[in-house]
Amino acid sequence: MSAVIGLDHGSRRIGVAVGDDDIGQAFPRPAVHRRNAGADVAEIAALAHAEGTTRVVVGLPRNMDGSEGSQAAAARVFGAELTAIGLDVIFVDERLSSWQAGEQMAAAGRRIERRTGEKDSAAACVILQEWLDRRRPHDAA
Repeated sequence: MSAVIGLDHGSRRIGVAVGDDDIGQAFPRPAVHRRNAGADVAEIAALAHAEGTTRVVVGLPRNMDGSEGSQAAAARVFGAELTAIGLDVIFVDERLSSWQAGEQMAAAGRRIERRTGEKDSAAACVILQEWLDRRRPHDAA
């Protein structure tokens, strides 16, 4: 298994997903409820160690025009903190990932409760799945 972690960095929670690059599937995991930068980084480091990976895909929240605002700057700082502890960070555009996660949850008849972090991890799953899908060769038609 070639594991990779996907993160949806937020101010209250960090959505988490774990994927397998070999089979191209991402699965949501419980969100990290933010405490402080050191504890948050340590929790992600522990997850990476448990999954046997150093690859982390971090969603980069760009504005609709493609520019980066304060949330993107915060995600880049978080990514730099993960890089500083030896993780390989890959940033990907996460525009509309939370909306897409909410739509998928609603379509499945799942109630969305913000405090649980379930939607955050669903968004991390969307981000990671899109990255995994881009890496897989497409069958010729």
